[in-house]
Amino acid sequence: MSNKLLNVLGIIAHYKYLITVIIGVVLVGFVDENSFLQRVKYDLHISQLKAEIKKYEQQNDRATAELRALRKDPRTIERIARERYFMQADDEDIFVLSTDKPENSQDKNVEDIASDETAQ
Repeated sequence: MSNKLLNVLGIIAHYKYLITVIIGVVLVGFVDENSFLQRVKYDLHISQLKAEIKKYEQQNDRATAELRALRKDPRTIERIARERYFMQADDEDIFVLSTDKPENSQDKNVEDIASDETAQ
């Protein structure tokens, strides 16, 4: 047993610098909280955040342009009220057309009955 232990210690003593470098690379590259893998994760997260920042800057630019238009032209307020909030003037009627299909069977039956009545 002592021969085996001496052989192992001899190998370790011979390759002590190589073993130290390998252990250091493993610690720095994979185990440490500032490891190479963590750095890659952080870089991916940073790129996602930059894309998000760009998206929000574009939204901000659009909102700023719309705000400028609202301040300059009162007709813009009227246009936005009509488009987004379905507001109308006193002498107008608004029809909202929808392409949604009915979800429950009662609505479907009502449509079938209405289409049968118009066919007759």
